[in-house]
This record gives sequence, C-alpha cells and structure tokens, in this order.
Amino acid sequence: MQHFPIFLDLAGRRVIVSGGGDAALAKLRLLLKTEAQITVFAAQPDRQIITWAAEGVLTLVPRALEPGDTLCAVLFYGANEDAVEDARAAALARSEGALVNVVDNLQDSQFITPAIVDRDPVTVAIGTEGAAPVLARAIKADLEERLPATLGTLARIGKTFRKMAEALPFGRARRDFWQDYYFNAGPRAITQGEEAVDQALDDLLTRHLERDQRPGHISFVGAGPGDPDLLTLKARKALDAADVVIHDRLVPQPILELARREATMIDVGKTGFGPSTRQEDIDALIVKHGLEGAQVVRLKGGDCTVFGRLDEEIEAVLAAGLSYDVVPGITAASAAVASIGQSITKRGRNASARVMTGHDMQGFADHDWRSLARPGEVAAIYMGKRAAHFLQGRLMMHGAAPDTPVTVVENASRPDQRVLDTTLDRLSTDLAEASFDGPALMLYGLAPRDGLPVTSFDQEAYQWPASSHPKSSPQTPSSLATSSI
Repeated sequence: MQHFPIFLDLAGRRVIVSGGGDAALAKLRLLLKTEAQITVFAAQPDRQIITWAAEGVLTLVPRALEPGDTLCAVLFYGANEDAVEDARAAALARSEGALVNVVDNLQDSQFITPAIVDRDPVTVAIGTEGAAPVLARAIKADLEERLPATLGTLARIGKTFRKMAEALPFGRARRDFWQDYYFNAGPRAITQGEEAVDQALDDLLTRHLERDQRPGHISFVGAGPGDPDLLTLKARKALDAADVVIHDRLVPQPILELARREATMIDVGKTGFGPSTRQEDIDALIVKHGLEGAQVVRLKGGDCTVFGRLDEEIEAVLAAGLSYDVVPGITAASAAVASIGQSITKRGRNASARVMTGHDMQGFADHDWRSLARPGEVAAIYMGKRAAHFLQGRLMMHGAAPDTPVTVVENASRPDQRVLDTTLDRLSTDLAEASFDGPALMLYGLAPRDGLPVTSFDQEAYQWPASSHPKSSPQTPSSLATSSI
C-alpha cells in the first residue's frame, strides 16, 4: 500500500486550487461538499467558478498562483491542464508546506483523491493507487446502487444518539444495539419520517438495557486452504461478529484481516515436531473467553473437522456449559487435487479414497498398507513430509509399484503454491531436493493432469506476508513446478 487512506478534517482549513477549467471544476464539485475554505487561482475561470465565488462558497483570485498564496494551506490541487504551469504552481505549494496533488499526474502528487460514495456522514472512499480509475468508478457505481439513500439520514440521527448508547456496556452489547438499529429498527422507522426514527432509538435502547447479557458462544470455523476467496460466506459472517479469534499458524494474514479490527487475535499455532501451544492451553483459552461472554471464533486452517483436534475442543466447551457451532471449510486435500486438475475419486479407478496424517507416526504405522498398495488406490496424506521415507518403504514392502505416481502440493491455493510430480520410488529423494518449508499435502496415486496449464495470479490481489511470497530454489528437481492458482 503506497497511499495510506485517511479522512482529513478540512473544517475551516485552507484548500487551494490552481486552474479554472474542467479539471478544476471536477475537483471543486467534490471539495465543495466539505467545510474547507476554498480559494481558486485562475486567470480565465469557468463561468461556474465565477458563480460559486459570487455565491460566497469559495474565493476566486483571477490570476495565476504566486509565491505566498499557499501559506497555511493544508491541501493544494494543480488543475491547470498545463504541465509546465502545474509543475511551477506545485513547486510553490510544496515550498510553503501544502500537500500537493497534480491532476492526472500520480508521480508528482503527494496524495490522491479517491472515488467517493457520499451518504453523509457515511463516506466510502475507493482508491486504486491511480492505476485503474475505471475500476474505481465501477466499484463506486456498484456501491451507489447497494447503499440506500436513507443511510445517511440514519447515520446522522444515530450519531446524535451515541452518548445515550453509552449506557450500554462497552463492546458486544453496544455493537448488538447498533446492528439492531442500522439493519432492523432504523430502516423500518425511516419510512415513517425522522421523528419515528428518534422514537425507535429510544425504544430500542430500553429493550437492550433490559435484556440479559447474551452468553458466550464458540464457533469452530474452517479457514480453508489459504486463498481468501475460498472462505465460505458463513465463515466470513462469523469473523465479522467475533470478539475473540483464536487461530492456527496456517491461517494466513489476508484471512485474519477479515476479522473486526476490534477483535482480540490470539495465535495458538502449532509447528510439527517443533514449538507448539499445548492443546490443554488452547482448550482453556476458548473456555475462558466464552465464559466471559465473548463471541469466540476458533479458526483452523482447512476444514476444522479434518485433523483439527475438534472433538477435544468441543468436549471442553460442553463441559463448561457453553454453546457452539461448526462452520466447515475447504480442506487442503480438495484444494490440492483441484490444483493438479484431478478428482480424488474416479469411476473405474477408485470408489474410495483415504485421508491420512503422517504426523501421528504410531497411528500411521497401523494402516492397512497391503490394501493401499493395490493398483488404483488413492490417499491424501496430511503432514507427511517427515514420514515420506517411512511411507515409501511400507508401501513398496507390501507390493506397491515403484512407478506409482505421487504428487506433493505445497501451500495449496496460495500464490506461492508449488507442485512436486514424482513417483513412489523417488518420493523421499525428490522431496528432500525440493526443500519444501510450507505446509504440504501428498496425493498418493495421482499425477498432475497432462498439459495442465500454469495459470497467472494477480499478486496484488491480496496482501500476503513477506514470508509467504514465492521463493526461488537454485537446485530443484525438474519435476517441481511453481504454479500460481
């Protein structure tokens, strides 16, 4: 993010516009919505600017900008539609301390003006870093249709009521009240006029003050394999309502960003064969916040019902007398098999597939290896990197063909996804050479579909943490492809 979005208080502050043509008019129509003191410098101003000056909504100086004209100005717009004059005027404004915007010149601008959806006092600003104005306009048009014209009136009335709403406890109680107002009581009352909205607010506050505090609730939510677009709508709603989010290490930052900014974020990540938060401590955290009345989201990578210790956490929640619900997510096996253009079951090949974990070596050793070694069998093996050599030996010992395909998908669905296409006899060797350091899933019995294209991925679509960006490896096997999904 090059341009940080802020809302600047312009009440009573100087804003200077240099120019009197179409570019200046476009900026002035927006600036006149504010409470700024606007001064326009233009030798040949448009008739509309002259009219505005006569009406007293701005000050017109019928000449070009000169030294000293921008002193004490907070913002300056160069809108002369002349590169030389804009450069001269912008240099003067910078030297006198104003922040400078030159119309249609991102390189020489210190700030940009976003597209705006105006439902005063609700304002939605849309920016594209100057790269795609047409996209910003399309988003603006979409929001204009979605946001009712009465939203501004509801917000204005609600703003005057905020002091009264402080009678409610801070946090969830107030949030429930305002949600009830903006999405239920307010829209119903506004159809009868503003006086009806005032009465609806009084009645609503009384009801919320008299009702018992809502008990805590736990939502066990699957975050999917990593791509935020694969998060379910129900998971998005749970994150939006959460007071506390207790999340795993595998949940990427773009998904965590979807939670409310006021939510308490607690990382209880586990690292295979490394430092981990004890399961007992995780259970205790969930229960503690639930008993305090919080809406808790226990956020797990993939599907929370697959190798997620869900049963233990539900038992702790039930023992504490708390309610819960489970929001499943797309598991890594589904994302991985989709990324190689295959299906995990196929008529005539395999009517069933196994889901296994290589992390629990004691349980791993007890599998029916003889039946898995038969031709056509398929298994999705989670957390199996360290168990690759063991897996290879057990299967081949029980008659599996050495050339049985095995595909290993690292960071399935993410921008830095990598796919290792190998065979059973080369599995441990190729996996060691690949040096995977992210979560990887093995697809035993499956190879990437022939001719599968490597699709492009817009790296700017999500703000992935630096540690998640694709890494180059100087020595990688020829069968290792970095594919972008």
